[in-house]
Amino acid sequence: MSTLTAQASVAERCFRAKQASRTLASLSAAVKNSALEAIATALKEREPEILAANARDLDAGRQAGLDAALVDRLALDPRRIARIAEGTRRIAALPDPVGEVIDGFRLPNGLDVRKVRVPLGVVAVVYEARPNVTIDAAALCLKSGNAVLLRGSRTAAHSNAVLAAIAAQAVAEAGLPSDAVTLIAGGGREQLVELATQSATVDLIIPRGGEGLKAALKGVATVPVIYAASGNCHVYVDRAADLEAAQAIIVNAKVQRPGVCNAAETLLVHAGVAPVFLPRALHALHDAGVTLHGDERTRALVPELPIRSATEKDWDTEYLALELAVAVVDDLTAAIEHVNRHGSGHSEAIVTSDTAAARAFELQVDAACVYVNASTRFTDGGEFGMGAEIGNSTQKLHVRGPIGLRELCTYKYLVEGSGHVRE
Repeated sequence: MSTLTAQASVAERCFRAKQASRTLASLSAAVKNSALEAIATALKEREPEILAANARDLDAGRQAGLDAALVDRLALDPRRIARIAEGTRRIAALPDPVGEVIDGFRLPNGLDVRKVRVPLGVVAVVYEARPNVTIDAAALCLKSGNAVLLRGSRTAAHSNAVLAAIAAQAVAEAGLPSDAVTLIAGGGREQLVELATQSATVDLIIPRGGEGLKAALKGVATVPVIYAASGNCHVYVDRAADLEAAQAIIVNAKVQRPGVCNAAETLLVHAGVAPVFLPRALHALHDAGVTLHGDERTRALVPELPIRSATEKDWDTEYLALELAVAVVDDLTAAIEHVNRHGSGHSEAIVTSDTAAARAFELQVDAACVYVNASTRFTDGGEFGMGAEIGNSTQKLHVRGPIGLRELCTYKYLVEGSGHVRE
């Protein structure tokens, strides 16, 4: 593994990764898959080492006062390590995107044209407090023929170092270039700025973190950026909703794992069903430990619960915790307007048995993932059959939604002739 040291600048590491990417682009699927299998096997074999490193990060995080959501994202245990390994194997089992023919045709002049999927080259992934991203990013980038630069946060420094070393050793033993996996660690903002301006060698940066990380890159990056950004997600319960299903969906979307970007942060309820739905749903959420912030209509319908008065800030807040904003809306149009005004473009859900309402929500809500009668928690590369993901893009170019193998590729046109010249 290449690791940034005082003797090797960010620019030098990026240059070496660029050289490695040229070899990776032409490797067979079998070679790449053997490397991923070796990574998965090593994760299990070196589990005690991983857990010991993670324990150091957790101890430091608790002493630094990390909140419960961040601690949850930072923590590893045997079950989570097994899931990371399984995700790596799922990626290995997927079809290799490199070389896939997207389109092909013959021009009237006899030239044969193929549009073929190819790797981006060098992908830098910048992430916060999620050590699993170290392996997920490495596996996805390697399978898609890209060299990967990994810059995790100091919060997970020990975990990331061990996991990156495992990945690097596995790929080297499989015959991949030694600079295919590069961990850039130990630097501050200046290091991030240097990485974000290596436009001659780095083809893409994917920041996976909060709005602070996004803002830090926006002002300085000359390398193209895909923002795997925040998730201010909504669940709207329509007049025609199955209220039992709606309750199960909002409880799952908020409670199952509140510290992740696809958890719901706002519940919107049609005024026609709010008097029946809100008392039982909010009691269920309250019993699950959720702090509620409601508009005046919500608070009036459930006066027995300690519901805080919602402010404008609440509608724009990604709590990443057991907190939820709740509002009563007059109709579907009002719900869609609220979502588009306050949502982050991540994942939005409607619960309804009205086909027309569902279709209107699907067409008019501006988000990467729109659900009908399902929890927002399904927005995930693993759940979508991608094996894993580097993050979820909330922008529109060139990727939207979970970033998997195909999303880490671009394409080129291959044109074959027989001595053709243009007249």
